Amino acid sequence: MARPEKEATVNEIREKLERAQGVILTDYRGLDVRTMTELRRKLAESGIEYRVVKNTLASIAARGAGIGDLSQLLTGPTAMAFAYKDPVTAAKALSGFAKEHKELSFKGGILGKQVISGDQVGALAMLPPREVLLGQVVSAIQAPLSGLVNVLSATYRNLVYVLDAVRRQKEGA
Repeated sequence: MARPEKEATVNEIREKLERAQGVILTDYRGLDVRTMTELRRKLAESGIEYRVVKNTLASIAARGAGIGDLSQLLTGPTAMAFAYKDPVTAAKALSGFAKEHKELSFKGGILGKQVISGDQVGALAMLPPREVLLGQVVSAIQAPLSGLVNVLSATYRNLVYVLDAVRRQKEGA
């Protein structure tokens, strides 16, 4: 690969790293072309780009994007899954595919500008979907507010019960 081509590749990878919310690095050793094509198609349905990269060019691009040292992750054949929307979706899709194809393994990943290990990528795949997490946050915020409303309305509710009891007593007399 000539130097201008390498520079163009580094710039392209750097741009993808800067744009992506999460990147998962995998070792694809042992996967044939048909399986890799199936994986790319499956990931593309979720808006994830999967690309085989040269380790030295990816390392240079990561430094250019302000990401820490990736040298411990960039050994052997490496492919990067760029998740532009939701990194959890990418982790789940790759994890599901890795269950079917044992040859695929996680090397690690990048969340924002933070480098994470392969085990952390696996933990990321175990998270519930974004919508469920948002629902849990909303209910956690709502619960104390509902309790406060119930406590504040209890005084008025008790007053209404007392007035109703007095009314019934006067009507009975």
